[in-house]
Amino acid sequence: MRIVVTGADGFIGKNLKIRLGELGYTELVSITRDTELKAVQQALDDADFVFHLAGVNRPQDPAEFATGNAGLTEVICNHLRAAGRKTPILLTSSTQASLENPYGVSKRGAEIVVRNYASETGAPAFIFRLTNVFGKWARPNYNSAVTTFCHNLSHGLPITVSAPDAPLNLVYIDDVVEAFVHCLSKERIESASAKDADIFVEAGPVYSTTVGAVADIIRSFGKMRTDLITAPVGTGLVRALYSTYVSYFEPKGFAYEVPRHADPRGVFVEMLKTPDCGQFSYFTAHPGVTRGEHYHHSKTEKFLVIKGTARFGFRHIVTNEAYELITHGDEARIVETVPGWTHNITNIGQDELIVMLWANEIFDRQRPDTISMKVEA
Repeated sequence: MRIVVTGADGFIGKNLKIRLGELGYTELVSITRDTELKAVQQALDDADFVFHLAGVNRPQDPAEFATGNAGLTEVICNHLRAAGRKTPILLTSSTQASLENPYGVSKRGAEIVVRNYASETGAPAFIFRLTNVFGKWARPNYNSAVTTFCHNLSHGLPITVSAPDAPLNLVYIDDVVEAFVHCLSKERIESASAKDADIFVEAGPVYSTTVGAVADIIRSFGKMRTDLITAPVGTGLVRALYSTYVSYFEPKGFAYEVPRHADPRGVFVEMLKTPDCGQFSYFTAHPGVTRGEHYHHSKTEKFLVIKGTARFGFRHIVTNEAYELITHGDEARIVETVPGWTHNITNIGQDELIVMLWANEIFDRQRPDTISMKVEA
């Protein structure tokens, strides 16, 4: 399939082209403002699918809205119509197409051009009325407030939130690209060719929030490297915002230091803490060193020996039942501590012992739930 992408050097275009390449679409033709007209016409003549992403949203002259949106779309559709191949086209429009401002009117005009092309030729067409799209490679102070917030805060620059309660609908670039790619499937193209097909397609999920809430979330990311407490960055809007935030780091900001606690036994380093799922750390122990010798009432831990040989000792603090086990760094074996059992870990090997540790709660110095008691009574 020969795919033409207009606006190929823009925010959405860059992300789309990368994804298409990953999926094995190798015949990609990029159209930018610098592409000569003859090359554009040749690309359209041979196209099997057109992603029409190019447009104007912040011109110096408002008249450019009409020429850069509806006008450019008409040029493309007229050329496709003349080629007579019923080439499918996907248009990126905007939710502002329902408004009467110059930008909205120009995007609505582009939609009408595409609808006419589809109805007159029978070509499949897809129109996406996108809301505020954000993600990696968006231009700060141009594409969206989210992009500006992420860029500035990741660079230690201030942000301005003049209307924190203002509603904000957001859609993440990866979700937009996935919806675009779906339109390339044979089934989707066939269904779009039906006479009663709905030409409007949605990309989502769309996250409904406020400007202030988004700013607060992004601000919280900056503290993660100092207090080590991570925001819930694994799902939904926070996941997408965090991915966008870190995408603006300069290479010198890729790494950061965390506190390292050393004593004659070895070192202990906390890596990451969560508000509701505990914390991650690691420690080392020199040959012959024993760590632990305590029990917990509620806290539980998981130990994974990364390097070396460890002996874990356990004793029930009431019944005195005892148990021990030995594990090695090449076993990928997790040892879990149990409330009410005092426990220790001893390096019984000849090399340094390195152990990864997860505890189900963040250590609280005021309520440590760590009571000293030797395993060997």
